[in-house]
Amino acid sequence: MDENEIREILNRHWVASDANDFEVEHEIYREEAVLEYPQSGERIRGRHNIQASRTAQPNAKRFKVRRIVGAGNLWVTEFILTYDGRPSYSVSIMEFVDGKVAREIQYFGDPFEPGPSRAHLVERM
Repeated sequence: MDENEIREILNRHWVASDANDFEVEHEIYREEAVLEYPQSGERIRGRHNIQASRTAQPNAKRFKVRRIVGAGNLWVTEFILTYDGRPSYSVSIMEFVDGKVAREIQYFGDPFEPGPSRAHLVERM
């Protein structure tokens, strides 16, 4: 599978994630895929369990992809995940095997104000 095909698969995944299309969102995963959330200490095994955990999520969520980078079997997506109107700057690292995700790790970071010592040096985004 070439990089354009993987990028297309990733774009389809994130569009489906944003639309809460749980069927299409989870087509990307192998049956035995593993998803980890290091910050909460959770590991979810199996595509069915990954999908069930996201379907059960009660919060209104939105995804805005900032960029996708990768090569070969390792791909990283930077995105803003908004739960109930509160943004979290996030990173998804996906490892592909035979065209499907075998392992994904997601990291989340809440926004914060710049420190006063560098306020004169920054450009607000």
